[in-house]
Amino acid sequence: MHKVCGLVQYTYLSGLAFGYTITTSISMVAVLESNCYHKKVYRAACEYLYNPYMIAMGIIEILLSQTPNLHKMSWISAIAAIMSFGHASIGMGLSFAKVVSGQGARTALTGVEAGLDQLTASDKVWTIFRAVGDLVFACTYAEILIEIQDILKSSSPENKVMKKANMIAILTSTTFYMMCGCLGYAAMGDQAPGNMLTGFGFYEPFWLIDLANIFTVVHLLGAYQVLVYGHVLSQPVFSALETWASLVWPDSKFVTIEHSIRIGKSISFRGNLLRLTVYVVVVTVLAMAFPFFKNILALFGAIGYWPMTIYFPVEMYIARKKIQWGSLRWFFLWLLNLACLLVAIAVACGAIEGLNHALKNSKPFKF
Repeated sequence: MHKVCGLVQYTYLSGLAFGYTITTSISMVAVLESNCYHKKVYRAACEYLYNPYMIAMGIIEILLSQTPNLHKMSWISAIAAIMSFGHASIGMGLSFAKVVSGQGARTALTGVEAGLDQLTASDKVWTIFRAVGDLVFACTYAEILIEIQDILKSSSPENKVMKKANMIAILTSTTFYMMCGCLGYAAMGDQAPGNMLTGFGFYEPFWLIDLANIFTVVHLLGAYQVLVYGHVLSQPVFSALETWASLVWPDSKFVTIEHSIRIGKSISFRGNLLRLTVYVVVVTVLAMAFPFFKNILALFGAIGYWPMTIYFPVEMYIARKKIQWGSLRWFFLWLLNLACLLVAIAVACGAIEGLNHALKNSKPFKF
């Protein structure tokens, strides 16, 4: 079971890197478009492609992935955390200002009504499934939890540290998610975009929106490698990939040899050709092929939600508490398991349908 758990975890972490690449390019383009519209006129032809900025993101991450002991570089984690709070706070502040000024969009308890904006009943069902995917994506912290616990100091009992860390982390993230979601929907209504900051258009204060998007870019550049508060995101995937490859091809110089790369007198990297050419490049190419942020978010939410957040924790709880097979508590736990599995399947179907629809109208690898 630990192999299945590891496979799901690494798939999810790779999916986060995939999503970060897409989101970074969206924020970069938003800054360029905002400045272009501000200097010219709103209807000016200010169109930018995402692919060059995905490639730029990939090049930066290739360099960072060669840095040894990156998990000890706590300053990257601190900067990423500050940037995260910064762009979230700006988004919430702009949404709140728009609502209290009376410019909030039309909202409804059930969302867009079927029949409006050429929305069919089936389209609404698929959209609901993808929206649930966004919600479950916010719940899939179990994959990150494993890595956080792995880097804790042994000076205090890990179970006590984890309980306190869990309470603080869940309370903080839930507060920010709920405020961003509720205020964003109140401000932009049914037309709220996947990237909250792009929903405010390119009006004043354009510099504040630019600043929030820059915060997002800086945050994701660091979070791709080292997530906020010291959690290592892509590094475990690098380690697993290199360990597996060294076992399969132990005599391959491509896999095993580290090459020293020095920039000036103070900056040095130890480059591995496998790490240099495989993981980051594959993630970047996939992001260019499927630049559909909301659908990808829902898909990876479905992949990580049921096994890591529901199934494995429930199984561990049953084993630790020695809950008897067929008992009432066992029945309700497995009922929860089944219900959440059905939710994950529905979300995955909605995300795949959305990807299929988006692919029909997209032109990947366009420059």
